[in-house]
This record gives sequence, C-alpha cells and structure tokens, in this order.
Amino acid sequence: MTVAVHVSQPAKAAVDELVPGLVAGLVASRLTAGATDLWGADAEAEASVRLGWVEAVSTSRPLVAEIVALREELAAQGIHRVVLAGMGGSSLAPEVIANTAGAPLAVLDSTAPAQVLDAIDDDLSGTVLVVSSKSGSTIETDSQRRAFETAFSDLGIDPVGRIVVVTDPGSPLDVSARAAGYRVFNADPNVGGRYSALTAFGLVPSGLAGVDIGELLDEAEASMLQFAVDTADNPALRLAAAITGVPPRRDKLGLISDGTHIDGLPDWIEQLIAESTGKAGTGILPVVMLPVSPEVESRPDDLQIVRLVDDADEFHPAELHRGEILVSGTLGAQLLLWEYATAIAGHLLGINPFDQPDVESAKDAARGLLDARPEPTAPAFVQGGIEVRVSDPALADSGTIEGVMDALWARLGPDGYVAVQAYVNRIEMSQLQGLREMIAADSGRPTTFGWGPRFLHSTGQYHKGGPAQGAFLQILERTDVDLEIPGRPFTFGQLIAAQAAGDATVLADHGRPVVSLTITDSADDVLALFEAAQ
Repeated sequence: MTVAVHVSQPAKAAVDELVPGLVAGLVASRLTAGATDLWGADAEAEASVRLGWVEAVSTSRPLVAEIVALREELAAQGIHRVVLAGMGGSSLAPEVIANTAGAPLAVLDSTAPAQVLDAIDDDLSGTVLVVSSKSGSTIETDSQRRAFETAFSDLGIDPVGRIVVVTDPGSPLDVSARAAGYRVFNADPNVGGRYSALTAFGLVPSGLAGVDIGELLDEAEASMLQFAVDTADNPALRLAAAITGVPPRRDKLGLISDGTHIDGLPDWIEQLIAESTGKAGTGILPVVMLPVSPEVESRPDDLQIVRLVDDADEFHPAELHRGEILVSGTLGAQLLLWEYATAIAGHLLGINPFDQPDVESAKDAARGLLDARPEPTAPAFVQGGIEVRVSDPALADSGTIEGVMDALWARLGPDGYVAVQAYVNRIEMSQLQGLREMIAADSGRPTTFGWGPRFLHSTGQYHKGGPAQGAFLQILERTDVDLEIPGRPFTFGQLIAAQAAGDATVLADHGRPVVSLTITDSADDVLALFEAAQ
C-alpha cells in the first residue's frame, strides 16, 4: 500500500500555492539530509540534536533482534503481560502500534491512583513493566516504576528481572537502572519524544507485546523515497501545505478515522502536531473526532478535516468528502509521513517544531503545589455532588453547572475552541469521552478531549503557547482510593491533584478561562455532567 494524500478546495489552494516553493527550496531533501537551518537561526541549535528521526529506520534495525530475543526469553519464563509506563509520545506511539497489530499492551499513562492500582493488581506474577522516559526524570513514570518495584518485591519477585527501561544514554534513569542491574535499551538522543515512534520508545514495548516490528520498519522504509524527493507529488510536502493552509488559515485540524485498519492514529497525530506547532502564539490545533461528530456537519470556517482511510484513491471522488484531506498508507509509512509533514509545517509557520517551551510551566506549578501542599480552594458552589471552581468568579454567577458551561462557552470568540481535560481513572470513567461530542454540539465550536495528566506532555504545549483561543473544562474526581509512592513524600492522589491545579493556575495566568468540576460520586455525578452538557 503506497501513501496517498488527496486534497480538494480549500486545501488544494494551499498545496498549489505552497508546494512549488517547498520544491524550489529543496525542503524535502534538505530535511532528509539533516539540514538545521530550515526553521530559522533561533532553532538551529535545537534542530542540530533533534533530526535523528529521519534515519530512525536504519538506526533502529539492530534493535529488532534484541527485542525479539528478550520477548522469547520472557515468554520462556511464563511472562506474558506487558505493561508500559510512559507519557506523551512514548506511550501513544506504542499504543497505536500494538492496537493496530492486535497485540496486548497495557498502557499506564496516568497518575490516577485507582488506575495505577488496577495495573499493579492484574496478574503481576506474569507481568513485565517497560519504563519509558527520554529525560529519565519524568515524575509520572518514576512514580509508576517505584510502585511496581515495591509490588514485585512484596510478592517475592526480583524487580530486576521484571523491569525493562527505555531512555536516553546518560539520563538519570539510564545511570540508576544500569547500576541496579535492569535491562536497558537506549534510544537515539537526537530524537525528540514526539518523533520517536520508530525508535526504541515505539519498538521496545510493542515488540515485547508481540508486534512484528521488523515489518513496521519495512513499511516505513518503503515510503522513505516518496518523502525525500523534491517533487510536487511528494505526499509529505502536500500534507504539510494542506494542514498549514494559506490566509485565511484553517488552524483547527479535525482528525477522523474512517474504516482504516490503523487503530488510534489520530491520538498520536494530535500530540505530534499540537506540541510541535503550538507556540509563539500560532499553531495547528488537532481535534480528534468521529465520522458523526457535530463538527463534521457544521463545518466551522476555521476547521480543516483530515480523513484517515485505507484507500484514499477510492474515497477521493466521493462528493461527500469534498473539502477534506484524505490520507492512506501503512502504519509505518504514516508514522513517518506525519513526522515529515509536521516538521515541514513548522518551516511554513516560521516556528521551531522541536522545542516545547510551555510544557515545563505546568510541571513547575505542580512541583510547587506538592512542596507547599496548600489546602484546596473552596468551591464557588456545589451542585449535587459536584464541586465547581472557576478562574473568574463571574463564570459562576448562575450558581448552576449548566449556567457555568454556558458562561464558559460565551468566552469563546469566533475562532475559539473548548478543551475538556479529565484527570480521572480513564479505565473506570471511559464514558466521559462522550462529553466531547455533546460539548461540541452545545458550544458550537471544535472541542478536544484529553486524559490528564497525559495531555500535559503533548497538547498542553498548544494550550499555553498557541493562540489564546481556548476555554478549558477540567473534570477531577475525589476518591477514597489512594496509593503511596515509595520514597516520595506525596501519594498518587496528591500528585494528580497537584498536576490538575498547577495546570489550571498556569492557564489562568495566561488569561485562559478555566472551570474545574470535581466529581465526588462517580455514577450520579457523571450522569449530571452529561445532562448539563446537553
């Protein structure tokens, strides 16, 4: 299956206008050769240590045999369950790779205590934990590792044989894990986390779960020449131009999977594009949607829809999909396609697609709250079992949740968006994701949904660094379930609460309106939220 990118107006106008300049500027071949000057002088230093992903297929080949050998070794010991502790790109890439292949991979990308406990309590005797952290200091993965180490030891299992580490060479985790005797896979340090799908971060967890990762690399390799050539039919150039657009820009990008065999690709694309482009007051906001989402029918003027299909050639002539971008290809090819297109979009936008200057602000705020441990602020009001807190007292004037939501939507401009952020156990509260559709219909604006704190490592960058267009609805839970983090002075419950409060504070400091709804009775309160969003 070759990669295909089909466009019609208005995306076609952008392709016709922008691609000739990209071809004349040799952007595709220069990017493939590792040129560091494509994003301006200020980005050259960062780019010089972030372009290893263009060579990931070749540099990752030696890992395949090593991963397969470890998988067979673990299977011989009766270890059949793979749990991945990772955040952002290091969890989203393996998740889409494993899901597409139908391989069982349990992804732990949360600090919700009940979700961590569920991961620990499920067949621990047959479990191996993969700890993935590029920096080696990610607080979520460090906390998860500590909890698993203790749980293994409590069962009389040596953690050394049950924990596999993926990290950059020389990171704090690399040093400590090797000293402890853990199996360590080093990733290419010249690849940023969100571009790491075809490196050890994507391959180790999915390969241990049973995916044919050699075939995945073959798929990517088969498409490389398409993306490297300076021609008008280069799919990466066409896609970059189409999603970047020309004035008036459509800076919201609706991502729809429609009958494709690839499972979950929009979530991975979302973190790649949002974190790469959402800075300096500009960017592209990905919106993961369903084929029947309200935005598909209403088609806001600033929304460009991308439909991921199995055969774009078959979909292309259909009148139903006129105005959309249609993309098809194998998983390996599409991972590389979107990495190329995102980097080229950064070139067109004049921003550095490899840094994340606003991600650290929320982390700093959370750390400050963990150190100070202040009492929670009093709610503006309580309705049923739901506590309501707001960044601006005027948002709560109605005294009802319905009124607060209406007041929040009223803060949206004609180019605004709503971001729903759920800091809850997503295994037990997966139905909350259905709020996205209802809020999109109620607000009349593109709406994103993120599981906290996962999104802080991806779309969180766009929320603070992108255009000041967002209105933010946090959903938190109060629960009696909590879990100590060995060696830390705080619990998982305190950690996720600090992460939510820290992000709300930073958003408010950036002038973004924030409403926080804390659920105290999950069944009744979730129903009340759905009723309020109608």
